Amino acid sequence: MSCELKSPGINRREMLTASAALLAFAAVGAPVREANATPAEVADAIKKLTNNAAVKPGKVALDLPDIADNGATVPMKVTVESPMTDKDHVKAIHIFAEGNPRPVVMSVKIGPRAGKAEFSIRIRMAQTQNIQAVAVMSDGQAFSGKKEVKVTAGGC
Repeated sequence: MSCELKSPGINRREMLTASAALLAFAAVGAPVREANATPAEVADAIKKLTNNAAVKPGKVALDLPDIADNGATVPMKVTVESPMTDKDHVKAIHIFAEGNPRPVVMSVKIGPRAGKAEFSIRIRMAQTQNIQAVAVMSDGQAFSGKKEVKVTAGGC
């Protein structure tokens, strides 16, 4: 009994051509989008994520280095002043970057059971830029903190 495998509509030459094209694309890479989020794009994103609440300065502290030697991994700590009770707590914290490809770096939803409204992360930064954190409170108010970080080597 003989068993013959047949190709489902593609011959060896077509497979090699497709493989070569994929390898060439992988070597060159996908087109890189330049870091171009603007302050206006950040403002639009803030309005969207806070339901157009008036954002007041204060209550939000950002712990970031003044100068980042490597933009690929910048340590950041965000702390929001809040009693974190059922009636008065932080609902969400949003992080924005003016010079990255997308203005919203991340969003964190929390509640009163968190106990503290703080977290630490590492972010990527393409260039020297302002980083802003906006906290949305349980009563709908929004507060922000902002800091400029100088990047000596790009990360995005």
